[in-house]
Amino acid sequence: MNTIELALWSFPVLLLLIFVRIPIGLSMMLCGLGGAYLIFGNVTPIINQLKQVTYSTFSSYSLSVIPLFLLMGQFAALGGLSKALFKAAEVWIGHRKGGVAMAAVGACAGFGAICGSSLATAATMGQVALPELKKAGYAGGISTACLAAGGTLGILIPPSVVLVIYAILTEQNIAKLFLAAFIPGILAALGYVIVIAIYARLHPQDMGTLPPAPMKERLQATARVWPVVLIFLLVVGGIYGGIFTPTEGAAVGAFGTGIAAWLNGGLNRKTLGGALLGTAVATAMIFMIVLGAGVYNTFLALSQLPQEAAAAVASWGLSPLLVLTAILVLYVILGCFMDSLSMILLTIPVFFPIVSALDFGLPPDELAIWFGILVLIVVEVGLITPPVGMNLFVINSLARDTPITQTYRAIMPFVLSDLLRTALLVAFPSITLFVLRF
Repeated sequence: MNTIELALWSFPVLLLLIFVRIPIGLSMMLCGLGGAYLIFGNVTPIINQLKQVTYSTFSSYSLSVIPLFLLMGQFAALGGLSKALFKAAEVWIGHRKGGVAMAAVGACAGFGAICGSSLATAATMGQVALPELKKAGYAGGISTACLAAGGTLGILIPPSVVLVIYAILTEQNIAKLFLAAFIPGILAALGYVIVIAIYARLHPQDMGTLPPAPMKERLQATARVWPVVLIFLLVVGGIYGGIFTPTEGAAVGAFGTGIAAWLNGGLNRKTLGGALLGTAVATAMIFMIVLGAGVYNTFLALSQLPQEAAAAVASWGLSPLLVLTAILVLYVILGCFMDSLSMILLTIPVFFPIVSALDFGLPPDELAIWFGILVLIVVEVGLITPPVGMNLFVINSLARDTPITQTYRAIMPFVLSDLLRTALLVAFPSITLFVLRF
């Protein structure tokens, strides 16, 4: 068996390990070390490789942005910012048909701007919005579906942990990737709102309404979201304006959300410990996956699979659009079995050289950014694609009285919205890239 065949066989072995519930970081590390052993024939190079990969992976300054963004999300939840965002949207549009569900999506988008995790956004907003949706008379399926879909905005609207990892893997500018994600993120939120509006017309019995809120209550609720707006403008504006690096911006954002949580009474000595512990646990999980991917990707590099795959695809003479479509479809399929971060770490070292070798009529840096946003979107689709979309299970764990089958049925229009948006961004790259040209 040559090295290329060995690398190809490692993929089903990896999926088998994941299927039997071995943590994905450990699964990738075992496959990488086992494959390297079969290539070298002894353990000494493997031990040296593990030492070098560990150091080179965790000495990356860019990775320090991840725990800071996670801490920012923890503080935002403690400070009641998620509840403030939802309430502000609810008092303005909750009296309309489907308005509370639209408010939930809008609040998810706002919370995603200060939290870089889809699962955290879904879980946090689910705790806030599900009781309100139930009180307003919404059916269980559409309630869980709109929150599962809205939760995906956590990784699409900057800041995004997944975009940070993609930037590190492909050596791209984090700030430019964040900027390029804005228009697709806004389109995603608008698409979900349109889906809810259409659903409300087709299934009015599943939708409820709230009494119109007085203008005074609307203004008071809107005033309570000023910390979110201020922190977002400070962090994102500082990064784009060149005042902060992404890591410095994340530190400023964590400090700002911490102050907001303290002023709101949600942050004290006890809750601070819980926030730090939650951040540490999430960071350790992410870093274990990053390390496992580093070991596995080193094995793939030794096997020459990425280079051979890029050369083979180029020699076939296939249309670049056809190759890109096949890659994006594969991401949607993988999303039924794997989480977003694992997919990015596992596939980008193989797929990025293939896409980079194709001619899409774009400069290399713009091609890398456009491809990154497309990957982010289809990874997001995987998070809500039945039967194993992770956001679906996160939300359904909070709504025990709603059968998962109801969520499956209600989520499909949101998946269709995502697929249409993906097709639009594939057909017109300028939608993603035009903000970079100012």
